[in-house]
Amino acid sequence: MGLYKKMMMALRKRRHDYVPILIQQTGFISKASGLLASMFSSHDNDLWAQNEKEIKVCEVRGDALLSEFHEMLSGGLMMKVNKLDLQSVSMAMDDCIDAIKDTAKAVLIYQPERIDSQLEELSLIASSQSRAIQDMVPLLSDIKSNLSRISVCCDRVTELEHTADEAYEEYIGFVFRNVKDVRELIKYKTLAEMLENTTDAHKKISDRVRNLLLNYLSD
Repeated sequence: MGLYKKMMMALRKRRHDYVPILIQQTGFISKASGLLASMFSSHDNDLWAQNEKEIKVCEVRGDALLSEFHEMLSGGLMMKVNKLDLQSVSMAMDDCIDAIKDTAKAVLIYQPERIDSQLEELSLIASSQSRAIQDMVPLLSDIKSNLSRISVCCDRVTELEHTADEAYEEYIGFVFRNVKDVRELIKYKTLAEMLENTTDAHKKISDRVRNLLLNYLSD
């Protein structure tokens, strides 16, 4: 075997496939957002408590994955893309699941008298974003071949975030016009803001992926 082939084989062995860890992270995000949507489709306190507990488990496991990812990136192994770009994607995922966890906890704390359909709609938008991200991440294993498909997924996440912005604004107007109990109004307004922040957190993931793509293409 020639020296060049030996060198290339050695380099390939030093490469690390970052996609499996990101796939696991998206799995936790998708599960957590699905549980959150279930909370906003029900007024069952027991279901709220159970789902919040399961979401917390997803968040803890996500934290462990982020630590593992940081260790991998600091290990000196070769990457197909910029390490800082990968780190920003992984950290955005961690922030997203934190936003989901915080929203679930708020439901338990506030104990709203009702769950309006507009709140459920916002939670379903976030869940749809999670699924789009879950579809997108495996495509990062071959960015060159999957560039257009990755971009479509990013566009989908962004479109859903814009839909969430409009739904949030309409709902805030609705509660200020129709809810007379100030305490309940504050609850609904805060929950809507947290759900809207959750959709923003999903968009930040797609924004970080877009940045990764740009830097990959410019190298």
